[in-house]
Formats: sequence, C-alpha cells, structure tokens
Amino acid sequence: MARFYSRYQVALPQLIMGILFGIVNSALADGQADRPNVVLIMTDDQGHGDLGFHGNSKIRTPQLDDLAKQSVRFDYFYVSPVCSATRASLMTGRYNYRTGVVDTYMGRSMMHTEEVTIAEMLGEAGYRTGIFGKWHLGDNHPMRPMDQGFDESLVHRGGGITQAAGPPGDSYFDAVLEHNGQTVRSNGYCSDVFTDSAIRFIEQHRDRPFFVYLSFNCPHTPLQVPDQYVAPYKRMNLAHEVFPAVGYPLIGEAEQDELACVYGMVTNIDDNLGRLLAQLDALELADNTIVIFLTDNGPQQERYKSGLRGLKGQTYDGGIRVPCFVRWPAKFQAGRREERIAAHIDIAPTLLDACGVKKPASVLFDGVNLMPVLAGIAGQWPARTLFFQAHRGPEPEPFRAAAVREARYKLVLSPTAFGRRLKTPVVELFDMHADPYEQHDLTVERPNIVARLKASYLAWLRDVGATRGYAPPRIHLGTPHENPVILTRQDWRGHGPGWGINGHWEVHVVNEGSFDLRLRFKEVGDPRSVHISLSGVTREASIAAGAAQHTFDAVTLPTGPGRLHAWIAHEDQNRGVEYVDVIRLGS
Repeated sequence: MARFYSRYQVALPQLIMGILFGIVNSALADGQADRPNVVLIMTDDQGHGDLGFHGNSKIRTPQLDDLAKQSVRFDYFYVSPVCSATRASLMTGRYNYRTGVVDTYMGRSMMHTEEVTIAEMLGEAGYRTGIFGKWHLGDNHPMRPMDQGFDESLVHRGGGITQAAGPPGDSYFDAVLEHNGQTVRSNGYCSDVFTDSAIRFIEQHRDRPFFVYLSFNCPHTPLQVPDQYVAPYKRMNLAHEVFPAVGYPLIGEAEQDELACVYGMVTNIDDNLGRLLAQLDALELADNTIVIFLTDNGPQQERYKSGLRGLKGQTYDGGIRVPCFVRWPAKFQAGRREERIAAHIDIAPTLLDACGVKKPASVLFDGVNLMPVLAGIAGQWPARTLFFQAHRGPEPEPFRAAAVREARYKLVLSPTAFGRRLKTPVVELFDMHADPYEQHDLTVERPNIVARLKASYLAWLRDVGATRGYAPPRIHLGTPHENPVILTRQDWRGHGPGWGINGHWEVHVVNEGSFDLRLRFKEVGDPRSVHISLSGVTREASIAAGAAQHTFDAVTLPTGPGRLHAWIAHEDQNRGVEYVDVIRLGS
C-alpha cells in the first residue's frame, strides 16, 4: 500500500486552485475507462537550446519540434539545477529538500520511502505503472522504483551508466541494468533499449490506463552514441551555435567534436520519441494519452542555449529553465503558449487532476494543479513564488546556489552549485520581463525587492528543512525484498574528492541474522588488511597482493540502525572499497 502523510501546511493559493481544479475535470472521475493514459518523458542534461524548435539551426529534432507544435508549451518552466533534485520533485510534487534528496551522490540522492510518488497515487487508482531509464532516487530497498509504486522497472543504478553505482567497465551499449530488482545485461544502445521496453509496456497494458515514465540518461556524459548519429554533426561547423548576445566565446574544434556527440544523442532520443508516438497512433491511444516532455536541468557543456545565462549546476535560467510540452489531443488546444511560471513540483498535482484521481488527504503538495492553465480557462491566477537550490554537501547552506522566482523578478544567490562556499554570498536581482537573459543586476536600484525575496527565501528554507531534517534515509538489510543488497560508493556518506576516498553506509538491519559480506575493490598491489564494522561487530583479514575481493563469512548482524564501514588499510589514509555485497544466509 502507498504511504500517505506529510508534516507541513498547504499554502492558500494551492487551496484556491484545488477548488478550481475539482470543478475542471470532475467528469473524469466517473469511470476508470475514461481516464487518460500518461507518458512522462524526461531527458538528462538536455538544455533549453537543444531543440530545433527553440532556434537551434543545427540540431535535428523533427519529432520534438512536431510535439511542441501539438502541445501546450510553457515558456517559463523551471526545474532544479541538478538531476536528483528535479526527479524527486517531479515524482512527489514537493521540493526536494522535503524528500531527503539534497545532492546527486555520496548518499545524498536517496529519497525517503515515506514520500508518496505519482506512481503510487496513480497505481492506487488502478493505473499500471512503468519506469524505463533513470531513477536516481535510491538503488536499494526500500527506495527503488519498485518500492515506490512502479509495477515494471528497467533502470540503471545511481546517477548514470558508467558511474560508481554500476559495474566496472559498463557502457551505454549493452548496459547492465536492473529489471524489477534483478540485474540483467541489455542488448543495444541504452536509449533504444529503454524506448523498446516502454513501447512493450504500452502494448501489454493498452486496455487499461497506464503511466509510463520514460527517463532517458542521455545526453548526460559520457558522450557515447552510435556512429551514425554523430557523423552528420561532425561534418558541420558548430562553432557559431553558442548564442553571441551574452558574450560567450566561439567554441573550438575539440568542443565541436563533443557537441557533435551531444547533438547525436539528442537526435537518437528524437527518433525514439517518434517510434513511441507512432505506436500510440497505431494503437489508437494518442487522442486520450497525455504526453509530457521536459528535461531535468540545463546543459552540462557550453553551447547554444536560446540566449540563456548559465549551465547545469547554476541557478541562472540556463541551468534551471527547460522545455516543457504537454500534449493531450482530447482536451488541450495544440500550439498554445503559456507564459505563467511553472515548475517540476506542478507535474504530480496536475496529473492527479487530469486522471481523475483524488489526492490523498495527508499528501500536501508544494506544486499547484496546472489543469486550468493547460485547458485555457485559468483566468485570474494567484501570484506564486518558486524556489530552487542544490549544491554539493549533506544539507543546504543558506544563500548558496539558490534562486527565487516570481512572475516578474528573480533573485539569484551565489549561483554555482559545484563551487566552494563563498565567504560573502553573491546576490543578484533581475527583472525577467525586461531582462530575460539576466544581464543587469538591480540589487542597488531595488533594495526593497531584494529584502522581500531574501526574507521569503529564508522562510522557505526553514520550512522545507523542518519537514524531516536532513538525516539520510537508511538502506535496509535482511529483508526478503532484496538479497543480496549491493552497496556502492553512490550511496556512502563521507567527504573527499570526487566520489570520496573513504565513507560509510547508513543502514538498518531489519531482521537479525547471519550474512556473508563480500567486499569488492580495485586490485591491491601489495599485501594489505581489509576491515568491516557495523554496530559493534568488527572483522579483519589479511589479503594478498593482487586480491580484488574478500568475503567475511557468516557474520551475525544485530537488528537496528547503524553505520557499515568497509575499508582497506593504507599507510597514509584508509581506502573504502568499491562494493559490498550483503548476502543474507538461510533465507
């Protein structure tokens, strides 16, 4: 059963809009047969300018361009500056800091299982639910997509294929994936594999409402893509693709090769989108299927960005303003543009209303229901303020990598997510009506607006932090839901460069028992000692030169929360292992 509860108060504008939207689509609640299907498509690191429809003269995206023309398009749609934060908000309709997700790795991108996802809410109402691609909200029970409402899941681990959560030597071709909790080797290019699986799911469940979350890991690095998609772009001169209005330099030859790969990955996504939409047509499902396309943040590399300032990881619009197209032929007028600000937190409440599914009373959204806007009957719309923040670290720091967005003004606070904390925060104010490219700071001219937005930001930060604090979710050991439990550096806690040197996992042993703990690590060059510790249980062993794993057999682990450490002793600093396979015995 889904879990329905929360700890904060809903804002007045949301109450007003909740009343409005109960009227708008009440007819849909009469019967499940009339409920629309939903296909939610998200790409990874695809920026606002990575579309022909948005003025990019070089990239080939005919399917996305057509989808934009067939949809209601949000001109000012916002997400978080990094991927895990956006995905948590997308799934829950809540700001990511309420969910436990504060970063993208180091144990900070796991979502508390008590959070209720759109998949859980739709599933409770009779929808079949499937995810294909990137989850990035927890690889282990009870945080996997299959634990959070998805009937079918084919996903990669962690934040991306080839990253620390996956097996060594993995690739975007024939990637190792997780299918309903079982590790499988796929066959083909990752974006093709995920789309094939989504299409099969639609075909299998065509006779009842379905929710498909097709979450591409492309065009995120590493830039691996079939040659036939890269070759046309390598023959082009892509240097002028950087928007000149804001003073960016032209990109060089090496950057053009990189950009050719990015554009090739996007065109491959475009082809896959075309295949999926064509199958909806063939199955005569298109008219009553809601298709939503958006991206998770701005681009990672410098390139054409529709003139927007900033990149992924920054809270300028280049990092957080993304495409958002919503198509529902049975209900929405094609080709209509919407200039009201909207965000990732709005998708879940909007889909609930569109699908005629009542929101559980104890679930309280930060987002608002956009159905009147999408249907063109919104009229007077309550003023709203949106907040965005994400940076490296175990919890948010005030005035670091944040932004406050109203209809007209935007406050940007020390905009870079990945840099070090500044002794003196940077504060910038922009009039987004007069200055959409964020070039003219108005903090001196309009101090009262700055003060007001800073105060609202601090109130928001206190509010989201009070939901449950920033203690990390715990990975469960000893349950029948997952055996073995594979722990990776994606989810360890600790500090250090890159993925860190040594860390620990916050775990909860649900059932006391006997476990084999298999440690896997890079081959050691000389004899070492290897160690584990958890809740007072310690083990030590010697390993020979050339060893790449060691198993501690039949270790009794007591019930309860604890920190699991696993490391190899070194003279200068102990080094954490890459993987720990926790295998419950006798179950």
